[in-house]
Amino acid sequence: MLYRWFVCAVKKRGPGVGKTKRGKGTKIMAIADAAGLPISIDTHAASPHEVTLVEQTLEARFLEVLPEKLIGDRAYDSDPLDEYLLEEYGVEMIAPHRSNRKKKRTQDGRKLRRYKKRWKIERLFAWIQNFRRCIVRYEYYQANFEAFLRLACIIILLRQF
Repeated sequence: MLYRWFVCAVKKRGPGVGKTKRGKGTKIMAIADAAGLPISIDTHAASPHEVTLVEQTLEARFLEVLPEKLIGDRAYDSDPLDEYLLEEYGVEMIAPHRSNRKKKRTQDGRKLRRYKKRWKIERLFAWIQNFRRCIVRYEYYQANFEAFLRLACIIILLRQF
């Protein structure tokens, strides 16, 4: 019997692979519209924080138009990020505050009601994981893996129309 680990006995390596607590991996960053359809998708090493990758993900979008509002989880609670996105791109960031926040609150309850729609981005990731090639990164080159992710997004878009 020939198993995969006999053929590929090396550890994960290549561009876009970073250390995590559980080994090495690649982070997939995505932006979806109000219906949960992909607007932008990008891959990065797993070690940098999401706040530093938002601008690169916005630049990798499929459309020329920018979204008016971005909804993120608690990791995106950053005042400098909010100001930068509003100044440079005209995009309002909506993210609930972390529990250990030292500065005063900047989001009120009316804006945070939109956070309930965050399940649509989770549904997008579930749709992407229907494609076996996008669950595990088999490719050495980051561009090849990103191409498979974009192909999955194209198929998702074609299924909806």
